[in-house]
Amino acid sequence: MLTAQDQQWMAHALQLAERGLYTTSPNPRVGCVLVRDDAVVGAGWHERAGEPHAEIHALRAAGEAARGATAYVTLEPCSHHGRTPPCADALIAAGVARVVAAMQDPNPQVAGQGLNKLRAAGIAVEYGLMEAEASALNIGFFTRMTRGMPWLRSKIAASLDGRTALNNGVSQWITGAEARQEVQHWRARSCAVLTGIGTVLEDDAQLNVRSIETTRQPLRVVVDSYLRMPLSARILQGGNVVVYTATQDAEKIAALENAGACVTVLPDDDGRVDLHAVLRDLATRGCNEVLAEGGARLNGALLQAGLVDELVLYLAPQLLGDMARGMAQLGELTSLEQRIKLDWQDVRRVGEDLRVVARVKK
Repeated sequence: MLTAQDQQWMAHALQLAERGLYTTSPNPRVGCVLVRDDAVVGAGWHERAGEPHAEIHALRAAGEAARGATAYVTLEPCSHHGRTPPCADALIAAGVARVVAAMQDPNPQVAGQGLNKLRAAGIAVEYGLMEAEASALNIGFFTRMTRGMPWLRSKIAASLDGRTALNNGVSQWITGAEARQEVQHWRARSCAVLTGIGTVLEDDAQLNVRSIETTRQPLRVVVDSYLRMPLSARILQGGNVVVYTATQDAEKIAALENAGACVTVLPDDDGRVDLHAVLRDLATRGCNEVLAEGGARLNGALLQAGLVDELVLYLAPQLLGDMARGMAQLGELTSLEQRIKLDWQDVRRVGEDLRVVARVKK
């Protein structure tokens, strides 16, 4: 039976897992704590893909003290050979007596097999402790595993009346420095930052992580149906850029690829980029979380396509009026049944602005 003390140790493991927030992709963020005689004998977290998993770090720290211990791990120990050996085998070999997992791994290569292997070895196994917290920490990984798509989070900075730029396109800066700094954290945890060609042409944005220490920059992704991307665009600097287009213009494609971009042609039936195909392709590239930072046209297209999972809205204490640009082009709604409904997740103040997090009801 799970106890309050079990919850205490699992909370510790979750705190460790969060240390990999910016670095583990495409792998999940996982923490592990080994406890024997009511004391921690080993702890660790998965730091980056290709390196030892959390359980291995914890076992190495514990040494012989792992024998007879309880392992608290935020995700079911893996049972397959990937870039590293199975963690379930390592726990068995170390003589761990009990394993408490926050949740089963949705990866089809694991999916309960790790827990079954532990049980077969005579280890007591329990799971489901603080599952909601563990799921939230790896929401992108779980989404990619279960539906073949990344978790799409759309960040929008707007005035209190929902305007993101003046009618002439001027938008810098509506929100304050604190809010803009916090956006760097959203970028750092994301595998990719997605925008439209309109934002590139108007803002010449780089969409990279700045002022935060990170060993990994997100993939920068531009939806550019007709390849209007100028070769001088700052987003092309440093590579790590994917341009999705609907045109087969070989000359333009070659020029962009020579400038360091990867160009992928994914047209829909209307001659524009197929946004569903974009997200499926990003999933095959190992993207767990994608941050959309686009204008009203891209935001509207993503919302209408049912692809946005979560909105992160930064609302500034100002009014720009009805002639300014809105958050999303959704066309005219003729019935309230057409509205996009949201579930509030969090509201808090960031500097002078409000940050509202809401999930789209599917």
